[in-house]
Amino acid sequence: MADVVTRRRRPAGVLLSARTPALRGLGIIAILLVLSFLIFSLVYLAPGDIVKNLLGPKNTSPEAIAAVRAQYHLDDPFLVQYWNWLSRAVTGDFGTSTRNQESVSAVIGGRAGTTLALCGLSFVLAVGTAIPLGILSATRSGGRLDRTISAWSVVGLSAPAFAVSLLLLYAFSFYLPLFPGFGGGDSPLDSLYHLVLPALALAIGLGAILVKLTRTALLRELNSDYVVFARARGLSPRRVTRIALRNASIPIVTGAGLTLSYLVGGTILVETTFALPGLGTLLQSSVLFKDVAVVQALALLVAVLIAVIALLTDLSYALLDPRVRLAGNR
Repeated sequence: MADVVTRRRRPAGVLLSARTPALRGLGIIAILLVLSFLIFSLVYLAPGDIVKNLLGPKNTSPEAIAAVRAQYHLDDPFLVQYWNWLSRAVTGDFGTSTRNQESVSAVIGGRAGTTLALCGLSFVLAVGTAIPLGILSATRSGGRLDRTISAWSVVGLSAPAFAVSLLLLYAFSFYLPLFPGFGGGDSPLDSLYHLVLPALALAIGLGAILVKLTRTALLRELNSDYVVFARARGLSPRRVTRIALRNASIPIVTGAGLTLSYLVGGTILVETTFALPGLGTLLQSSVLFKDVAVVQALALLVAVLIAVIALLTDLSYALLDPRVRLAGNR
C-alpha cells in the first residue's frame, strides 16, 4: 500500500527536482520579456493619442505638438521605443508617468498598499472559511450538510465578482448602512473598514473554488485503501481525517496558490466598483490614457508576483509531503 502511494506521488517530486532554481529563473525572465513586448505592442496599437490626452481638445500649435512628441520619443520607430524602455527597465528605471508626471515607481508605490491589503484580507477570508467547510463537507459526504455546502459553493462559483460587489453594496451599504460604499479610508483602521465589503466580494468566489478543491481532494483520500485499513485498526475518525488531510494537502495548497494568483491580477472590477485607490483602478485609467510606462510596469509586477507565488507553491510540496522530497532526491 505504501509503495502504491509513493508511486502516485513520485512524478511530482521528480518534476520538482528536475526544475532547478536556475532553470526557473531563466524561465521567469523569458516570460517577462515576452510579456513586456506583447503589452508594449498592445498599448502602442491601442486607439488614442498621448499628445491629445496631454494637451487636451483645445487647438494647439504645431510647435507644442512637436515638443510633446519629441519629449516622449513618439516619432521613434516602434522597436526603438521598446528598446529604450527595456534598457531603462532592467536598471530599475520604469520611466515617468505621462498622466501623473511622476516616476512610475512613486505612482505604483502610492497605490500598492490598498491592493495588497485587499488581496491579503480576501485570501484570509477565503482560506479561513473554505477549507474548514470543504473538510466538513467531505467527512459528511452525501448528507444534508454536504449537499447544502456544495449548493452554496456552486452559487459562489456562478456569481461574478462585480455582481456580488453590487449586491453587497446594496445590502450592506445602502439598505443596511453598516459599511462604507466607496473610498479607501483615512487611517489604517478606517482603511480596513472600507476593505471589508470588497474583500468579501472577492472571497466568496475564491472560497467556493477552495471548497470544491478541498472536498474533492479529501474525499479521494478518505476512499483510499490505507484509510480503510486505518479504520479497521480502530483509529479514531479525527485521526483518520488528519492523516487523509495531510495527504490531500498538495492539491489544496495548489488551489490556494491559484486563487492567490487570481487575486493579484483580478481586483480591477472590484476596485472600480468600490472606487478603491488601488492598482486595479490605476491600470484601468492608465490603459485609457495610454500611459505606456505605468501599464508596462504594472503588467510586469503582476507577472512577477504570479511567478513567485507559483514558485513558492512548488517548493511547499516538499515541506507538506516528505515523500515528494524523498522521490526528488532519487
